[in-house]
Amino acid sequence: MGQFEMSKAKTFSLVLGGFVAGALISLHLPAFADKETKVGLPIDELRTFAEVYGAIKQGYVEPVEDKKMITNAIAGMLSNLDPHSAYLDADAFKDLQIGAQGEFGGLGIEVGMEDGLVKVISPIEDTPAYRAGVKSGDLIFKLDDTPIKGLTLSEAVKKMRGKPKTSLKISILRKGESKPLDITLVREIIKVQSVKSKLIEPGYGWVRITQFQENTTAELARHLNTLYKEGNLRGLVLDLRNDPGGLLNSAIGVSAAFLPSDVKVVSTDGRTDDARQEFLARPRDYLRGVKEDPLKALPADVKKVQMVVLVNGGSASASEIVAGALQDYKRARIVGTQTFGKGSVQSVLPLPGNTAIKLTTARYYTPDGRSIQAKGITPDIVIEETPNGSNGQRLREADLDRHLMNDKEKEEAKAAAAKEAAKEAAKPATTGAKTGNGDKKDKPEGEDEPPQRLEYASKSDYQFQQALTLLKGGQIVENKSR
Repeated sequence: MGQFEMSKAKTFSLVLGGFVAGALISLHLPAFADKETKVGLPIDELRTFAEVYGAIKQGYVEPVEDKKMITNAIAGMLSNLDPHSAYLDADAFKDLQIGAQGEFGGLGIEVGMEDGLVKVISPIEDTPAYRAGVKSGDLIFKLDDTPIKGLTLSEAVKKMRGKPKTSLKISILRKGESKPLDITLVREIIKVQSVKSKLIEPGYGWVRITQFQENTTAELARHLNTLYKEGNLRGLVLDLRNDPGGLLNSAIGVSAAFLPSDVKVVSTDGRTDDARQEFLARPRDYLRGVKEDPLKALPADVKKVQMVVLVNGGSASASEIVAGALQDYKRARIVGTQTFGKGSVQSVLPLPGNTAIKLTTARYYTPDGRSIQAKGITPDIVIEETPNGSNGQRLREADLDRHLMNDKEKEEAKAAAAKEAAKEAAKPATTGAKTGNGDKKDKPEGEDEPPQRLEYASKSDYQFQQALTLLKGGQIVENKSR
């Protein structure tokens, strides 16, 4: 099992926030060393806990197993900390271990919890959820006939998992829609292709990273070498839109492909010594169990080719690390919209019974010391999805309940949130009705046609076309919706 052939006393860290219905959560370096930590126990509070425990055991209307009560208590402690800390049962922990390989079973949705409902952070490209038109910000309130209210995130994700070719109906609430939507998805084994590329025209290339997996650095090198077979590039678009993140070492490797050797890519800071680290553009920080450095064979021009990095509200975690590093060193211009803002580190501590806890232990910082958490990366040039603006409101880290604050910009974040709330309150109420769609009401409930999905790097991809114009020296105009 690779990284998991270690003592269960070891801990592992995560980059990708939330759960993926399937589930995908990615690992990087140990965040804690094996050591004894003396923690003072709050005797009075534990006495209260014991009294509640005893009351349930003796007086609850039905018998409750001790294991279930303890498990629920652990899950409750973690879920009330922030959106990314959680208790992982045996199934979730197993999925976590295999998810970093880029192949897992399920629906292909990265999710979090909000107001007792499952909130979609992002559908993963080329998965059942993506093809069916599930959107970022959708609230899932029912799975088949089972209401979400009352379930933990882990329990909801477990219900979304299942054997390939089995179906699941999800009922969702979507902003702008006057009624709930029912979408039936067919589970499948999801194989996520980490890197895609194509030569747009002579001298101009496009590389898309859909997810940061174990093989991403090697795959990126392979794609770049293919693009350079026809000669040096004059411009390169690195597309990180809707990339939910993944492995930290892969984010370092991708950054190292374009940056000078040994410069700082990202740092972490937390309460323990092990949570305070710096990661550089060097093989020992991005190679994991690989003897040969895949970046060695890259053309020298890769380090200096003119670059644009495309990002949006679905670019999270590892994507933000790469974008932040390339921006700080002025290696590339960042184009698109504000990123998700998932800048916290989650560590996984294995427990007896093949279970584990996922605990937020640190924050990520760009080379210049900017905190990514609850803020994200601000593009150098803001370009919305279309010339007329964005297609709907994006869910971001700062929108999640109990999100960890940006420690360097807490006051600014509070002011921005108040301003946004006032802006939303001033907007007129809408019913979700659309002009020219009068026959929609005649369709049976739940059979709304899914929205047309964007074909990346196509003529209809407005953000990409603007990035290409920029690389060619043309003038583009920011089209901020605010």
